[in-house]
Amino acid sequence: MKQFVIATLMLACAASANAAVDAAKAQEIANKNACMGCHQVDKKLVGPAYKDVAAKYKGDKNALATLTKKVKGGGSGVWGPIPMPANAGLSDADLKTVVEWVLAGAPAK
Repeated sequence: MKQFVIATLMLACAASANAAVDAAKAQEIANKNACMGCHQVDKKLVGPAYKDVAAKYKGDKNALATLTKKVKGGGSGVWGPIPMPANAGLSDADLKTVVEWVLAGAPAK
């Protein structure tokens, strides 16, 4: 039984390594869609730093869905009075890539 648990944990770790965030693709999408005009990775610009967003939502099981909805539909009030415009033109796949990257702390690699 112990060996089964160890093998299962090893497979889970390997799977999560393969599901790592594609930072280069996420950065490309963020740059192409003007996200970086209001956000930076490690400091507040117009909107919050991506690292601050990751810290705020760390451990939140609903973070991906919450941020996906916020990015797609826009909004204000969470980080101050300046509204974030809607990004309805982003494909669901690109949106997921960027939000996962932000939740991972917007790593460079």
